[in-house]
Amino acid sequence: MQARITLEDVAALARGCAVLGTGGGGDVRPGAIAARRAIREHGEVPLVTLDELPDDALVLPLSGIGAPTVSNEMVHGTDEPVRIAEEIERIFGRPPAAVMSSEIGGGNGVAPVAWAARLGLPLLDADAMGRAFPEVQMVSMYVAGIPANLVVMTDVVGNVVTIRPIDGLWSEQIARAVCVAAGSSALMADYVLTARECAGAVIEGTVSRAIAVGRATEGAADPLATLTAELGAVRLISGKLADLERRTTGGFARGTATIEGTGDDRGRTLTLEIQNENLVAVEDGRVRAMVPDLITVVDSQTATAIQTEGLRYGQRVTVLAWPCDPLWRTPKGLETAGPRAFGYDMDYLPVEKIA
Repeated sequence: MQARITLEDVAALARGCAVLGTGGGGDVRPGAIAARRAIREHGEVPLVTLDELPDDALVLPLSGIGAPTVSNEMVHGTDEPVRIAEEIERIFGRPPAAVMSSEIGGGNGVAPVAWAARLGLPLLDADAMGRAFPEVQMVSMYVAGIPANLVVMTDVVGNVVTIRPIDGLWSEQIARAVCVAAGSSALMADYVLTARECAGAVIEGTVSRAIAVGRATEGAADPLATLTAELGAVRLISGKLADLERRTTGGFARGTATIEGTGDDRGRTLTLEIQNENLVAVEDGRVRAMVPDLITVVDSQTATAIQTEGLRYGQRVTVLAWPCDPLWRTPKGLETAGPRAFGYDMDYLPVEKIA
């Protein structure tokens, strides 16, 4: 029997995507609301694997692009995915056969359920990050060497922009400029591939993984311990959010968050560096975890992930870190999304060695 995403799956998917979002990818709540509405209106969404698709089937990766602080207020409508799908059909001469989340982390992992339902298409059980990243070129297809020669974007007003970049870095620069012009929030498709081309170029099983992570804490006596075990994570600190500096600039939410330890961690202080996502965790001048490994802030009582735009002074939080997909630890993966890709003058060290 074919797997399907049902109304009952949406809450678990949203919780899991929030955890995998490492603070970014957008708030999961608007995406969850849209997903439930779309399922009620259009039916449950088939969840397919690559081997269930014909080799020449077009896979449409979709994601919101922009600053999460903006997208929380300027929510995508129901027509944006339709406009993109129509443009893709015009370009390729045939319609997409499946939707894929470009990033499983945050709202960008949940909203594709709504987009797939609206388009009447299945959702591929895969994504291009295994987490969330802030920049367009930080996807598995770029690491795999697939040309970034087409980007289609649309905004809430109805503008449609088609970009033919020469590579992934130019894709980021031009798409980001379009996004800023659109108010720092837009819907985007890039790396439109056939199912055959997706093999080895996407990270498979991530939708199922997000649902499993979300279900892990349901009814758990100790949600934090349960989530930590499910992720294979290291607990970096538990404490109080003592300071927060955050700004929206260049289409990103940037800043730092400082957590002062409480209980067994009293006397310790951890600082997080943020660019949409949590990128680096530092304690007393020593790096405890760094991108591309995952760093997520959760509520210490409920283990609910807190996005960077949801951080508030005084929150009781725990910071968890765990290993990224092996693809990101390759030389090309680290060049694309390692600490130096974000301007940090440090060599990557795996979280399991430094935390």
